[in-house]
Amino acid sequence: MSTENAPNVIPFRPEPAEVKAAEQAVIGAALLDPTQIPALAAQIGDPNTFYHPAHETIWRTIVRMADGERPVDPVLLASVLSARGDLVRVGGPGYLHTCIAATPTAANGDYYAEIVRVAAERRRIGKATSRLAHMAGDSQTDLEAVRTAALAALADLASGDTWLDPVPLGSHGTLPTFPVDALPKWVGAYVEAVAEFTQTPPDMAATMTLAALSTAAGGRVNVQIRPGWCEQSNLYLVCAMPPASRKSDVFGLTTGPVYKVEAELQAEARARIIEAETARDAATAEVEALMAKARKNPDTDRTQLVAEISAAKMLAEEIAVPPNPRLTLSGDITPETVTHHLGVHRCLAALSPEGDLFDSIAGRYSSKPNLGVFLQAHKGERLQTDRITREQPTTDRPALTIGVTPQPAVLQELGAAPGARDRGLLARFLYSLPPSNLGYRKIRTTPIPDAVANAYDRNLTRLLRAMTDLTDPVTVLMNRAADLAIERLQERVEVQLRPDQPLAHIRDWAGKLVGHIARIAVLLHLADHIASDQDPGAWRADLEAATVERAAEIADYYTAHTLAVFDLIAADPATDDAHTLLQWLQRPKKDGTHRTHIKAHDAVASSRRFKKVADVEPALNLLEQHGWLRTDQPTTDGRRGRQPAITFRVHPALATAVDGAEAP
Repeated sequence: MSTENAPNVIPFRPEPAEVKAAEQAVIGAALLDPTQIPALAAQIGDPNTFYHPAHETIWRTIVRMADGERPVDPVLLASVLSARGDLVRVGGPGYLHTCIAATPTAANGDYYAEIVRVAAERRRIGKATSRLAHMAGDSQTDLEAVRTAALAALADLASGDTWLDPVPLGSHGTLPTFPVDALPKWVGAYVEAVAEFTQTPPDMAATMTLAALSTAAGGRVNVQIRPGWCEQSNLYLVCAMPPASRKSDVFGLTTGPVYKVEAELQAEARARIIEAETARDAATAEVEALMAKARKNPDTDRTQLVAEISAAKMLAEEIAVPPNPRLTLSGDITPETVTHHLGVHRCLAALSPEGDLFDSIAGRYSSKPNLGVFLQAHKGERLQTDRITREQPTTDRPALTIGVTPQPAVLQELGAAPGARDRGLLARFLYSLPPSNLGYRKIRTTPIPDAVANAYDRNLTRLLRAMTDLTDPVTVLMNRAADLAIERLQERVEVQLRPDQPLAHIRDWAGKLVGHIARIAVLLHLADHIASDQDPGAWRADLEAATVERAAEIADYYTAHTLAVFDLIAADPATDDAHTLLQWLQRPKKDGTHRTHIKAHDAVASSRRFKKVADVEPALNLLEQHGWLRTDQPTTDGRRGRQPAITFRVHPALATAVDGAEAP
């Protein structure tokens, strides 16, 4: 399944290459023939018409220079961009020449501009229809209201000035179902069978199977997107479900092979551990015997005896007892125990059908949450405890997997934990919030077919064995096509981080999204190849673009659910601020009229909670994203110095809202 029902989330449909080429050609035409700039600027209109952020920045600067009657050429443009601190961000002076080289002829500038304008118009229409799809997918929205909004949208699109019905804050309509088809066949078949047998959403089984794959590979296999950029393969996954949702049943079915292999590894290591312990005890006993000899015979040659005791003690210390193999953490998991066990085993998983782990993270055992180990073990940063009372070894590239299915209320508690948002813990999780089907479950269900269950057990066991047999981490490379697919994803996500775009208010989470896609992709890659009976090392092959696109589809699912989860846990201060601003906009002014235009400093003056413009900008961006506000770009005279303040147009619906109530 796709995310077509998810509001405000743009699925992985890369902007056509010809649009990027056309944007480059518009810039190139302006640099080759600056006399065209006024006509091109009039044809393109708002610089937001450009899809790529670098192109938008370059074009804004070109227009400002031309409006100020300043000459425009690559050298002067690079100088202005550098003075504004934008040159490196747009690709350096070399990229300006890249745009020139991409321009077949400056004479066709108007044709290139038309391609850019049409592409932007298509995106505008897509955004409008996406909002309509959100309304249609919300069962609480009256059907007649949907029809009215659709007709109004068509009229507005025809007039070129679209005011769609705004999306209520905190509303996300019908969330998408996990795209099971994107999983490896043997995994997807098992997920569907578990979901049918337990009468649970496939989202829960899919999320926990990803956690099982991450348990096997996390920290043992890395993926290199391009030189200098590697990602580990461990994931932090959470699927929130209410009580009585059969979480324990799904958890046991999906993670069973993990605990089975862990028990087998411990049984196999038992003889080695006992042998090493025996050798160490014997060596220690020899040291004690020599010490006793020294005490009983004070006249013995002390030099010779000290040498013998020292040699025996060194021999005893050199005998290393291998740790009892562990794949998972169990019991009450505190930050201290996680740090200790990662120091011993380096790669571990915290798996649980409940939310006890989040209680520990939030500070159950201390007055202040200790988030450090959970932050470091996701990224693979060096882990070390410097406290005097401990001798914790330094651990390079620790890798922790988290897979839990808590109740939604537990997420709210985690969101309230000091530092959980600010320090980046919440941004490290992939969230799933499927609807409960309690009350609609079938009584007699189809058992999981033996062939499907056996394939899952066999392949996951094979993967666990292959990964735990590795003595050193292995890096899987992405081929050129996969690298380009990641690049397109980076461009797509970058656009969605803009103030008026869907991910603007969860930039901390979205900033890690492409890295998460790479991690999911390598897990899919491993699971695809481990099922091959022909070559047990087939998983070492380069990762392909098709696998990246499947991972991106899964990431689109988690993006839609993350937006809903962040609203649920109220971890986004911008949401509270946006509600405050919305209530202010709904109240009439002293003369009885409503505000039709505002500026940021007006919003600051609206409430004591805002001290400066920077405080209110995230809330204004969120209101714009939901359709309550619209930016009017200020005109400029091309001169240096402070730029004119941005003006926001206010949605007309707010003028008819009941005082204190959110407009429909």
